[in-house]
Amino acid sequence: MTTVSSYRPRTGRNVELLLTLLAVALVMLAYANVGLQTQGRLPTDMVTNGAGLLVIGVAFHLALRWRASYADPLLLPIALLLNGLGLVMIHRIDLEGTQEGVLAPRQLLWSAVSVVAAIALLLWLRDHRRLRRYTYTFMAAGVILLLLPLLPVIGDAQYGSRIWIRIGPFGLQPGEIAKIVLAIFFAGYLVQTRDVLSLIGRRVLGFPLPRARDLGPILVAWALSLCILVFEKDLGSSLLFFGLFVAMLYVATERVSWIALGLTMFCGGAYVAWLLFSHVQTRVDLWMDPFYKGLSQVGMGIMGMASGGLLGTGLGQGHPEITPFAKSDYIVASLAEELGLFGLFAILALYAILVERGLRTAIGVRDGFGKLLAAGLAFGMALQVFVIVGGLTRVIPLTGLTTPFLSAGGSSLIANWSIIALLLRISDQARRPIDDGDDPDQPLGSDEATQVVRTR
Repeated sequence: MTTVSSYRPRTGRNVELLLTLLAVALVMLAYANVGLQTQGRLPTDMVTNGAGLLVIGVAFHLALRWRASYADPLLLPIALLLNGLGLVMIHRIDLEGTQEGVLAPRQLLWSAVSVVAAIALLLWLRDHRRLRRYTYTFMAAGVILLLLPLLPVIGDAQYGSRIWIRIGPFGLQPGEIAKIVLAIFFAGYLVQTRDVLSLIGRRVLGFPLPRARDLGPILVAWALSLCILVFEKDLGSSLLFFGLFVAMLYVATERVSWIALGLTMFCGGAYVAWLLFSHVQTRVDLWMDPFYKGLSQVGMGIMGMASGGLLGTGLGQGHPEITPFAKSDYIVASLAEELGLFGLFAILALYAILVERGLRTAIGVRDGFGKLLAAGLAFGMALQVFVIVGGLTRVIPLTGLTTPFLSAGGSSLIANWSIIALLLRISDQARRPIDDGDDPDQPLGSDEATQVVRTR
């Protein structure tokens, strides 16, 4: 009699630990280089910051060994490396004494808070499918988060956009959290309605279009994005939310017609906004000619990147502090100036791998809700990077979005580390053997449409 043993794939945790240590080492090498080039000595806080970053990475790694041993081993090291590179550049600009103040210590503190929040989310959420039970609760929470900056007491307008709330000394961008909450709602809603939304109505010039009665969801998403654009003057968030919904709608239905319809609606809305609103006209004017009103911040960012060339000026040897918002909106331009085009491509490659691992998770997970949620979170990050980098390089008009993990700011760090935690939780289910734990195809609540019984 032959005994057949089941194959158990490797968890990848040892690889993750090695890559995490390598990420911390690369960040500390860059940190030391900044100190040597600007002050002629190693930074006095190098050991403190290095230890802090190491504790952050190892703590998350240990949490994964404990509660998500089959999670993707590349997500944590890449996120930690991007977070560390942003910290290095913020510290480098701090040394120039810019008007923004010293932000590097605060950024490290927010990094620690964000990782703690991500670990808490990972430990609390033992199964990502439980989020589906609260689909419409997440919808209500997302709408409330988007409306908070419009309130008269706590709403705070900065640089023409009303996207902040401020309570005493504390400020927050609710839109950063809203993108996660709405992605959960979209996934829960679309997994219930994708069969109906996949039906074909009329054909126009041979192109299949959805039925008119099924246009409600995309019209609501379009109207919501226009409200953000009109009342909060936030072109970036408007594009992000509508693009996220259309992309998840395509993943759910596999109908190219939804993409075509979404692009048509977005172009039409953008054209009307350009006709009606001066701040949109200014963005377009700067896109067409970054020097039409003198040396604008767009032009200064382009000149900074151009001065870096292929190889860059070297960390600590450029002048990124000249560009306004060099630590936040223009941190990609700051990195491109000192690391060059090759360095910028390397950073974009890290984002590409991060998105690819998210999409791989979406393909591998065995439930529809998890597929849509992982794909939505991965695409949302890809779209955000494209919008900010495309705006800086004049591929599209510039919008006011943060660069994930790189830009200074606590709201962005908390949101993006939470996205990493969700992707890690879903990837643990995707890579875990079927005979290890609960069956991912078995429904968890009464809202499931069908119950699937698997024979093992």
